Amino acid sequence: MALGSPTLEDTAMPGSKEGVKVFEMAKYGIMAQREEELTVRGGKRLPEEGIERVLIRGTNWIGDVVMTLPAVSAIRKAWPGAELFVLAKPWVAEVYRLSPDVDEVILFEEPGRHAGIVGKWRLAAELRRHRFDCAILLQNAIEAAILARLAGIPLRAGYNTDGRGFLLTHSVGRTPAILGVHQIDYYLEMVRALGCLPAGRSVHLRSDHLGVTENRLKEWGIRPGHPLIGIAPGAAFGPAKKWFPERFAAVIDRLIDDTGAQAILFGSDSDRESIAAVRKNAHHPLIDVAGRTNLGEAIALISRCDLFISNDTGLMHIAGALGIPMVAIFGSTNPKTTSPAGKASIVIHRDVTCSPCLKPVCPTDFRCMDLIGVDEVYNAARGLMKG
Repeated sequence: MALGSPTLEDTAMPGSKEGVKVFEMAKYGIMAQREEELTVRGGKRLPEEGIERVLIRGTNWIGDVVMTLPAVSAIRKAWPGAELFVLAKPWVAEVYRLSPDVDEVILFEEPGRHAGIVGKWRLAAELRRHRFDCAILLQNAIEAAILARLAGIPLRAGYNTDGRGFLLTHSVGRTPAILGVHQIDYYLEMVRALGCLPAGRSVHLRSDHLGVTENRLKEWGIRPGHPLIGIAPGAAFGPAKKWFPERFAAVIDRLIDDTGAQAILFGSDSDRESIAAVRKNAHHPLIDVAGRTNLGEAIALISRCDLFISNDTGLMHIAGALGIPMVAIFGSTNPKTTSPAGKASIVIHRDVTCSPCLKPVCPTDFRCMDLIGVDEVYNAARGLMKG
């Protein structure tokens, strides 16, 4: 399953379900180092017959969820007639609901009713009532295996991480090679070892469920007839993932001058400082929806964008999965393992000796971001808008 050469063209997969947009993984250069076949240690095939209800333990962060979706598609392909449930935290549930391969999402409400030991017993009892035949654990923690065991699920499969191998009936070991590949392949290779042949590396999100009312658009100040540029200047992991707010502002101003576009600032309440700095440095008024939308509304609004410019964030992965033309800016993190989906994605990253350091705060001179200039990001963005 070798990767092809870089391209900026969107590709709709033949035979896609109506209302589903399918976009291939971005062919970022160093990702092409992936071997034709990757090996994992051990793993035995799950049975092809007798699997009617499958529980998938989802990952906990938006970007990680997007990168598990090809594995979810492989699970669906293995048991096309089975019911597929995903156990997910509330803040990522909407992404799984947009997957055409998922039948139902069960909320893991922690913090909340499933917190603590009593809460875990309560959740296990709720899962037991579903009478699942199999649990496939995409999340790596031992807690996921404990819950599956307490829920009485007879077949429990996943990577043998966090000391949980003894709780799994189908344990897959990780190799040094698997730790260095893109996260899409990390999850695909695990389910492949279990007998679920990949359906491809594409990310599937339903487009027919993406809607937002005209009143909400007016409330946000979005006018029809103007190009929309989405901007995500924050990052949850720490400041080492954040490009400079004043440079974001300079790029936005130039794009608005060129195209008459409206620019929308996305993020959560924790991104308020970064967003305020972008607004302060911009000459044009910007639309700020950070903290004013739920995830479903944010996804719907991103789907309307003509361009998205982002640090390495969860919303970056959403935009890539929706096929929105995008410029993704990487600093301390590794585009080899976490670059966005979507052929219309351009990754900008400086190959300096200390990057990727994967640190939340730069201990030196922040050169990985400092070497990325306004002109470079602007030129990439302008090229995408010209199509």
